[in-house]
Amino acid sequence: MGKGTEDRAKGTWDKAKGKVKETAGEATGDEDMAREGRMDQAKGAGKRAVGSVKDAAGKVKEDVKDAADTLGDGVRRDEQ
Repeated sequence: MGKGTEDRAKGTWDKAKGKVKETAGEATGDEDMAREGRMDQAKGAGKRAVGSVKDAAGKVKEDVKDAADTLGDGVRRDEQ
């Protein structure tokens, strides 16, 4: 599991919760609830984005480490 998995899961939950609030607020004419739901959805989208960035950064870190290891192996072979 990537480092961003928890953030993406929380973001998905916030988006779903927000959609329910927005729909309920619109159905009952409660504009405050509808607005709160839209804000929850935006917050959820942000959390999901943060999770995706964390996973991408982790992937880059792994790729750089693999490249460094490969270069290091080549240098050691050349030294022999």
